[in-house]
Amino acid sequence: MLEDITGEELKRQFKSNKVLRYVTIGVGILVIAILGYLLYRQFVWKPANEKSKNSYWEGLNFAAKDSTDMAIDLLRVEAKKYDGKVGGEVAQFVLGRQLMNKKDYTGAIKELEGVDVEDTYVSILAVGLQADCLSEMKKYEDAANMYLKAADMLENELTTPMYLMKAGLCAEEIKNFPKATECYQRIADDFLGYAGQVQIEKFIARTANKKVGKK
Repeated sequence: MLEDITGEELKRQFKSNKVLRYVTIGVGILVIAILGYLLYRQFVWKPANEKSKNSYWEGLNFAAKDSTDMAIDLLRVEAKKYDGKVGGEVAQFVLGRQLMNKKDYTGAIKELEGVDVEDTYVSILAVGLQADCLSEMKKYEDAANMYLKAADMLENELTTPMYLMKAGLCAEEIKNFPKATECYQRIADDFLGYAGQVQIEKFIARTANKKVGKK
């Protein structure tokens, strides 16, 4: 049987059998696509990704020297140039923070929303900074919800109680005292170290007996 399948026979079957022809072409395209992707990752994306990791240091140096405008100009270029790569995403995060220093809260939120990194804490801080912007803009309800989002992204002793505290303070601003009390109580129940530092019982006492809409 095998000896009957010559090269000419395969050619004849390929020409006459549409299904075989389409499957063969499809598999060939898929193999080429996979090979192209692997080559791109190995020889284009990886080197560019490694190079990108050094892209934001100069911007950070300007920021450290309070040269905010120069930092913003440089970081904007690097964030665009290395978008989707580690350095570009970090540059975008720092850019958002620098725009906050300029009180450009809308611009800062736009940049921080676009930050996409694998580092969980940077992701949490990006959400927390968006909440800070909303708070500065006096959008306290939105800010409180964003703080809670940041608090719940990964429960830990550092960011979770900090953002619960900020959420509670924003809830107080809009006189949502039950929500504020809930935030403070979570700190008292689950984060004893932080609770002691801020004397959380004072905040609970301040809001626990108040009703929504009344001081």
